[in-house]
Amino acid sequence: MKHSYQISGMTCMGCRAHVENTLKNVEGVTNAQVNLEKALAEIEMKKPIKIEEFQKTLQDSNYEIYREDEMSQTYSVSGMTCKGCKAHVEETLKKVEGVKSAKVNLEKSEVKIFSKENVPLKKLQQTLKDDGDNYQIHEPGKEPKSKKQKTKGSGTGVYYCPMHCEGDKTYDEPGDCPVCGMDLVEEASLKAQSTTYTCPMHPEVVQDGPGSCPKCGMDLVPKEPEESSESKSYKKLLKKFKIAVAFTLPIFIIAMSEMIPENPLYDVLEMKYWNWVQFGLSIPVVFYATWMFFERAWRSIKTWNLNMFTLIGIGAGVAWLFSVFGMLFPDFFPPQFKTEMGTVHVYFEAATVILTLVLLGQVLEARAHSKTNSAIKELLKLAPNKAIKVVDGKEKEVSIDEIQKGDILRVKPGDKIPVDGIIEKGNSSIDESMITGEPIPVDKAEGEKVSSGTINGNRSFTMKAEKVGEETLLSQIIKMVNDASRSQAPIQKLADRISAYFVPVVVIIAVITYIVWAIYGPEPQYVYALVNAIAVLIIACPCALGLATPMSVMVGVGKGAQNGVLIKNARALEQMDDIDTLIIDKTGTITEGKPKVEKVEVISEGNKDEIIKLIASVNSQSEHPLAKATVDFAKEKQLKYTEASDFNSVTGKGVTGMVDNKKIAIGNDKLMQAENVEIPSEITEKVTAEQEKGKTVSFVSVEGKIEGYFTITDPIKKTSREALKSLMDDGVEVYMFTGDNEKTAKSVAEELGLTGFKAGMLPEDKQSEVKKLQQEGKKVAMAGDGINDAPALAQADIGIAMGTGTDVAIESAEITLVKGDLKAVKKAKSLSKKVMRNIKQNLFFAMIYNTLGVPIAAGILYPVFGLLLSPMIAALAMSFSSVSVIANALRLKNTKLQ
Repeated sequence: MKHSYQISGMTCMGCRAHVENTLKNVEGVTNAQVNLEKALAEIEMKKPIKIEEFQKTLQDSNYEIYREDEMSQTYSVSGMTCKGCKAHVEETLKKVEGVKSAKVNLEKSEVKIFSKENVPLKKLQQTLKDDGDNYQIHEPGKEPKSKKQKTKGSGTGVYYCPMHCEGDKTYDEPGDCPVCGMDLVEEASLKAQSTTYTCPMHPEVVQDGPGSCPKCGMDLVPKEPEESSESKSYKKLLKKFKIAVAFTLPIFIIAMSEMIPENPLYDVLEMKYWNWVQFGLSIPVVFYATWMFFERAWRSIKTWNLNMFTLIGIGAGVAWLFSVFGMLFPDFFPPQFKTEMGTVHVYFEAATVILTLVLLGQVLEARAHSKTNSAIKELLKLAPNKAIKVVDGKEKEVSIDEIQKGDILRVKPGDKIPVDGIIEKGNSSIDESMITGEPIPVDKAEGEKVSSGTINGNRSFTMKAEKVGEETLLSQIIKMVNDASRSQAPIQKLADRISAYFVPVVVIIAVITYIVWAIYGPEPQYVYALVNAIAVLIIACPCALGLATPMSVMVGVGKGAQNGVLIKNARALEQMDDIDTLIIDKTGTITEGKPKVEKVEVISEGNKDEIIKLIASVNSQSEHPLAKATVDFAKEKQLKYTEASDFNSVTGKGVTGMVDNKKIAIGNDKLMQAENVEIPSEITEKVTAEQEKGKTVSFVSVEGKIEGYFTITDPIKKTSREALKSLMDDGVEVYMFTGDNEKTAKSVAEELGLTGFKAGMLPEDKQSEVKKLQQEGKKVAMAGDGINDAPALAQADIGIAMGTGTDVAIESAEITLVKGDLKAVKKAKSLSKKVMRNIKQNLFFAMIYNTLGVPIAAGILYPVFGLLLSPMIAALAMSFSSVSVIANALRLKNTKLQ
């Protein structure tokens, strides 16, 4: 049986091939054919397959599938911030009567509603309103007024948990994570702050540039940048810590004075009154400085998301409440709990010292967190705020936000290049080290591309703006680093599983500790039992386990960005170290990707210029690097060409088109066979000789008759040989898959000493070969730069795109090499190895700390060595366990990548 379905989201032949192969892999499907122009898929199947099966297969991609007879309507949705929001909106809208399915695109803030008949928008709006009114659905471009204002500050107003307890979930206001209780961290703004000016006398006067105040005439001064949420949080915690210390220190002195013979304090007041003094001093500590810990503990118990604060709240809370109860009702307790003076042993000093030390840990963590995303902050510093715009020959300084595509900008010596563009007039050397990691400046001439944030050398030039705002390379790098640093590595699931059982197990151990000491401990048994049980609760630290992975990932991703290796997600960072097979494309990956036409051979010599014109006419509509080379060749010869009609790109074979009512075909021997063009043996011999030298050759036919061929050379990058040899020396097998012919591919493979190669590969061939290697148990990385590489990049365990390649290839890959240099593959592998080693060190620290700390706190050393662990020492150790994990992760900042 055969059924037709609508497909949305496809933009190119790579998309078509990817969707087609994905649908073919669904169990029960015998064949699938996708038509890109009609956005239609025809699927043959043995038995009926629910559309949900196809939707599930494509759910992680940008493509959507729905029945041909279904209606679809796209609306905008506001209020969504994370994947949790996306899932919630989809589930809520699916419940609306008449709605078959709903698919949300989080990046575009859109939802596509599929239904048999039209579902009124008001009905959808009312459903979301009844659900809590957190999200609003509306016509595209008619966004309602936002009810919530983002938090003021220099960040984005978007907050997330540093331990990623809820994956990608974010919040629009500061607070505590509902799962682990930790302070939410503000996402770094992906936009550099511009300098604004204000009047010292009239702060309400604010403008973009310097000048004088319109009210009093005073010179305006640069306005202080708004403080970040991180800085505010740190200062708030530091203030609370100082208050806690101020009140805890006298409590500690009063309690410790009991160890002094003939305690002089007792000459002033009796012990029972000093207990009341301790109680009074503890109130600001418990109910102000550290009250947040008890709020988090209560919330964790109420939601049953048990965490570090559950243990702290129970431990310190029990110590403080026991002390208050003992003061108020001393006769309730047996003699074992009492001192020689008849008062009950109080633990105000233990409770306040524990809470103060935990607060110290939070202060140190808040300070350390600001360093873990320093890579993003450093990248933001590269982004210029101002630019010099040339209008009618006059130069004018403008804000970076005012620059439009096509604007002509002046870049002076030493200035940062404001946006991505092309040099119009002049030349210079550009320092690109901040985005490629390479220290040597690159010479740039007219017509060459320059990137935002890079630094001009000692010559002035003008440039044409091509990409502005979020489209610039620097903005894309910052966004990718930010997203990757918040993604979750698979190894973190291990820590998450352990943490889920951790707190209940520790509470059980604390109860057992109390029972054992109460039965078998020395006098006063109950005092020992209580103190040791509290020590067990306080020393255990699930927080260190939770932080072990995300801290290393955040620092590692930043380190990669500084070295020209952009990592899209933490999974790629983790798995790159396991890669044992590397598949590489030829053009633009091994080679420079800047091919040039070496010569054009035609059957009729006097016809050469005409043939070159025909070649340029057809190839002018192709984006392939080889096609561009032929167009440039025609321009160099100052030959005028027309635009071809009925242009068609035959993936892996070549192109065809109509010029002056003649059908032109340009491509390899497979295309000539498809067009039924006979190639004379003498031409075949000449072409073979060129191919054996490693050159690419394309045939040209006019109206089904061969007219000649042209050769293109694309030199191998100087760094490719060294990079590939280094990888193979490390045990990585390297294969080259290319659409080029067998002889050219063989020449290149032999020159580089590759493990193997395959020639004449179509996009689907590359993808299927990757699958075969994976089925053999190999961990495969694919490096490519073209649209034809996209399916294989998506199929590979790790897709690596050349930053100099197409947007489709970069989108399909998980790692992007900014400079398009294979040496960076080695850097990526080295980074992965170091990050994974750092994560394992962190997990080891956290595990061994808890494995040893909890039994010692329970008193396991007491029978042999007579040693017990004070709850205060346990609190200090617990606080520094998390800090030590963060400190170890920060070591990655100083590591050197090979």
